[in-house]
Amino acid sequence: MKLIECPRDAMQGLHEFIPTSKKVEYINVLLKVGFDIIDFGSFVSPKVVPQMKDTGEVLKQIDLTTKSDLLAIIANKKGAENALCFDEINYIGYPFSVSEIFQQKNTNNTIEKSLKLLEFIKNLSDKKNKKLVIYLSMAFGNPYNEKWNIDIVQKWAKKVVDIGVDIISLADTVGVSDPKTIKGLYKVLSNDFSNVEWGMHLHSNPVDFYEKINAAYESGCKRFDGAIKGYGGCPFAKDQLVGNMPTEKIISFLKDKGEKLNINDRYLKKAISISNSIFK
Repeated sequence: MKLIECPRDAMQGLHEFIPTSKKVEYINVLLKVGFDIIDFGSFVSPKVVPQMKDTGEVLKQIDLTTKSDLLAIIANKKGAENALCFDEINYIGYPFSVSEIFQQKNTNNTIEKSLKLLEFIKNLSDKKNKKLVIYLSMAFGNPYNEKWNIDIVQKWAKKVVDIGVDIISLADTVGVSDPKTIKGLYKVLSNDFSNVEWGMHLHSNPVDFYEKINAAYESGCKRFDGAIKGYGGCPFAKDQLVGNMPTEKIISFLKDKGEKLNINDRYLKKAISISNSIFK
């Protein structure tokens, strides 16, 4: 079982800039909780995502003596080159959308151009001994009235896998998934591409949290993304209640299922306390 904590996703949409020192304090505590991976920042345009303009500075100040790995999100060639300069980063994440409209909005690229970019990023990541994680955005539907079905997701997933990517997280970008779709999609993809490590980056409102994570777990998923207290989410969701899956609820759910997690509860409580002063 792998747990990925995503403070980057939680912070990126906030308008008020979080001081670098506060980010460092928060991430340092998260690193002591025992998560497998911390999605700590992104190398993207500071004009588009000003909250992440200090990712490099944050990286210089965080405590890397813990066992958690670091993941950084990128959206273009320049971002990939910048991120791959840091030996401390273990994973590079790229949002690849099955929605043409969202791919343009999110990365200013077409899907086809994104595939070519992925080839470049994958080759560069291999040379730098980094792992590439693809977030298959809009994997469960979208708000743009574009055609969506499992075959479409399967088609683009195959193209990504053919490039050599073996870690893919299914992203419920706007919180439209339901248990039936989660189970159906996971079954098809995990059967067709059994060499891929499939994860879930689900968004939800407080009401449907349990049914979504339960469907993913029952399908066999062993990789979950979350953000403490469910902060973050997609600005296109048009629903302030649709945020990330609350990490503390994911942990509680998995413990109830008998999963053994290397989580330090004392530092988890401390992280939740600090989060209250960041996400006001």
